[in-house]
Amino acid sequence: MAGTDDSPAHRPVLDEVGPRLRRLREQRALTLASLAETTGISKSTLSRLESGERKPSLELLLPLAAAYRVPLDDLVGAPEVGDPRVRLAPRPLPHGGTALPLSRGPGPLQAHKMVITDRGGEPDLRTHEGYEWLCVLDGRLRLVLGTHDLVLGAGEVAEFDTKVPHWFSSADGRPVEVLSLYGRQGERMHVRARPEG
Repeated sequence: MAGTDDSPAHRPVLDEVGPRLRRLREQRALTLASLAETTGISKSTLSRLESGERKPSLELLLPLAAAYRVPLDDLVGAPEVGDPRVRLAPRPLPHGGTALPLSRGPGPLQAHKMVITDRGGEPDLRTHEGYEWLCVLDGRLRLVLGTHDLVLGAGEVAEFDTKVPHWFSSADGRPVEVLSLYGRQGERMHVRARPEG
């Protein structure tokens, strides 16, 4: 039936729906007849649903959730979703600034929000394996990349192979906020945009 999943992993959850529906109806002192009138679902279907003889479906559960004034998740006893916030500790950047990891795990791309301070002095260009994509969120970033010496403002983006000698710092002495996506094995960003027109 549409709107159900009868896989073994979901059977225990579905088996509890009937008893939960009966408890809700009894707590509200409703008869099957009055509930049938409210929801438009026949008494026999409601009875079979509560006894577990009828599989729950969205077509049946949505009007029942509305009648009982409970969220659908409560009706089916859906497991709670964990806290989606990423809680990762910031770490200092060499030569000034802070990086806050935004991604967990060993995936191919790593995301960081960086606050970069004025690193002063002459650029100390470095190279290493990988590919980097930088987006300036706030402030002005000085990026020295090979023979190029660039200043990027808020909303500007740069991407480069990190085997090219590079260095970056605040361009004006004030902290600059940057979003960085970095692929250690040279993974590149794949941007998909709808063509104009």
